[in-house]
Amino acid sequence: MSAPEPDKDCIFCKIAVGEIPAEIVHATELSVAFRDVNPQAPVHVLVVPRDHYENAAEVAHWAPAAASDMIATARDIAEKEGLDDGYRMVFNTGPAAGQTVFHAHLHLLGGRSLEWPPG
Repeated sequence: MSAPEPDKDCIFCKIAVGEIPAEIVHATELSVAFRDVNPQAPVHVLVVPRDHYENAAEVAHWAPAAASDMIATARDIAEKEGLDDGYRMVFNTGPAAGQTVFHAHLHLLGGRSLEWPPG
């Protein structure tokens, strides 16, 4: 499969190409990471693939290198942010799981105690 076409209405596609400003904290050939505008923890960064995949299952199936890159990027950011005590990586897949932007994205959360189970 070739890379999917960007979704002209997708906010994360627009951030990935620089059409919408965001506080970019890390970028690779395959992904872009930026601070969440509505943080749920002192460190809340979103890592998105540059190509448009609707959810984590799609990116894992069609672009495993991008999925791996997203996780490695989150690890690198956690190290840079000093999250030595721990952090959480979350993919919400589908509306029932709380996904509201239908472009695959990983939430990196840290900097406070994270309870289990999550909400």
